[in-house]
Amino acid sequence: MKNFNKEKLLEIFEELLMIHSPSYKEENVAKYIIDFVKELGGEIYLDKSYDKYGGNAPTIFTHFKGEGEGVTFSSHMDVIEPNKDLKIIKDDKIWKTDGNTTLGGDDKGGVAAILYAIYHIITNNIKHRDIYAIFTPGEEVGMLGARNINWDEVYKNMNPAKNMIVVDNAGSCDKVAYKAPTSYSFTFKIRGKSAHAGIEPEKGISAIILAAKALSQFRTLRIDEFTTSNISKISSDFPSNVVPDYVEFSGEIRGHDEDHVFEILDEYENIVKNLTENYEFEKTLDYPALRPTDMSFSKEILNSYKNVGVDAKEVVIGGGSDANFFAEEGFNSLIVGVGMEKVHTKEEYIVLDDLFKTTMALIDYLEV
Repeated sequence: MKNFNKEKLLEIFEELLMIHSPSYKEENVAKYIIDFVKELGGEIYLDKSYDKYGGNAPTIFTHFKGEGEGVTFSSHMDVIEPNKDLKIIKDDKIWKTDGNTTLGGDDKGGVAAILYAIYHIITNNIKHRDIYAIFTPGEEVGMLGARNINWDEVYKNMNPAKNMIVVDNAGSCDKVAYKAPTSYSFTFKIRGKSAHAGIEPEKGISAIILAAKALSQFRTLRIDEFTTSNISKISSDFPSNVVPDYVEFSGEIRGHDEDHVFEILDEYENIVKNLTENYEFEKTLDYPALRPTDMSFSKEILNSYKNVGVDAKEVVIGGGSDANFFAEEGFNSLIVGVGMEKVHTKEEYIVLDDLFKTTMALIDYLEV
């Protein structure tokens, strides 16, 4: 690609990595992005909904006026701890850490790819689409930035294009995710009857035994091709000589078909109800499903990857991201990757060629 400057992209990436920005504390990286966009002449709107969840950084909306059908890019600003005092170990193929911290390539790689793509287009005076970009805080702790955007106020100031590329997929750059599941957390609280476990245990009803009987009947882990469920916590704390009269257990269920997710949750509740009437059941939406609304957009992105030498494929993924909440708002969201590997661990690294290729694909798509 003509004038593609790998050194400038890596410079932006390194500057972003060296700004410590854990969830709830992304203010400094937000300032970097705002200054970067202003220097290129972009329009900015700040959604300051962070007071709803105790953060300190806005969701940043940017716009560079272009021609024809527009596109919206998105990535998140927060990183997984431990990330403070990052030391980057570099070679020609990957960047990693010294093993004491995460790298923060999730999602500083995505932020860098978007910022450089815009920089390349603007500084080379390339004719381009209408460009929007959204940079969110709090993605790693429940997509808090995307979840809490005040869209009514956003639309009074800016109207981002509905075709969206979220640059936040783990793994190589040859995958374009177009579908992701909804997720619900659930909790059961079961009450039994306490008694002395050594003198008169027959007078007691063990809440733990009730929970064990229920869980032994639950369908969990891989339920089918598109549905998973996991029990992650069980809690009951009593002396060994007391029949426990309370237990609580919780987990999550993910699925691409929300009706089927509800069927499984109803099945769980009926299993518990058949064992005892003395229970409470709560379910909470973690994030909505990501579903495509226009697959022709995906084909266009695949073509841009092909133009830069990548044979990318459409994939279905099992995780959630900001893209799920953007989809709920009406965006036609796709998720692409920049070579982030072993994310959320101290072994995290980024494959530079993947970062370069995705960035070039974004540029290719922007050109008109």
